[in-house]
Amino acid sequence: MRYAILSDIHANLEGLTQVLSSLRKDSIDSYYCLGDIVGYGANPNECIDRIRDVSPVFLAGNHDWAAAGLLSIDYFNTYAQEAMAWTQGVLTEENKGFLKSLELVFKDELMTMVHGTLNDPGDFNYMFNSGIARETFDCMQTDICFVGHTHVAGVFVQDAEGRVYFNARRLVSIERGKKYIINAGSVGQPRDYDPKAAYCVFDTSRMTVEIKRAAYDVAGARSKILDIGLSRFLADRIIAGR
Repeated sequence: MRYAILSDIHANLEGLTQVLSSLRKDSIDSYYCLGDIVGYGANPNECIDRIRDVSPVFLAGNHDWAAAGLLSIDYFNTYAQEAMAWTQGVLTEENKGFLKSLELVFKDELMTMVHGTLNDPGDFNYMFNSGIARETFDCMQTDICFVGHTHVAGVFVQDAEGRVYFNARRLVSIERGKKYIINAGSVGQPRDYDPKAAYCVFDTSRMTVEIKRAAYDVAGARSKILDIGLSRFLADRIIAGR
């Protein structure tokens, strides 16, 4: 089986469209979305509709919860509050209901998924370092966990001796005796100084996870953010990938 894992689309239709186009050439069997379909970008309804066409499994991100009225926008910084207020005003009632229905955690016999961390998933904590990753490793009942939220793609590994380290390689082989937390990065707003959309593919026959990047019409997505009256900061950061 080949699984596509996407996260942090953030209403960036140009980024999502290009990622889905790239994945159509990748023999994908199933799609998973780790949350934050909306927020920051100019096409929240279109992105929800597009990702619902392909993904049977969705998780809630903090922006999804806020858009659905389940999380106060006071949680966010000023720029995110501005974008969320706009998003709440344009979302259809159907899509608000869809976002409200999303679960925080998915688990099957092979893998676990969460937007931020497994410990207190509704707090939407950021996994920025090995210490925070260790708390999620302690909660894992599977050897593999996929996360998003930080917008930085990469892999935390816990070896047989319990040591935790970060691996920035794009292709990772899953080895027996180790546990893995894979951050799929962000489709719509990467923050690792690479503006190309990030996502990953998990191949269970080869037991590999590959973090991929897709170039898209960043300038077009930026123009849309400015056209709807949101901050130039939100528009410029997708150009810089930060």
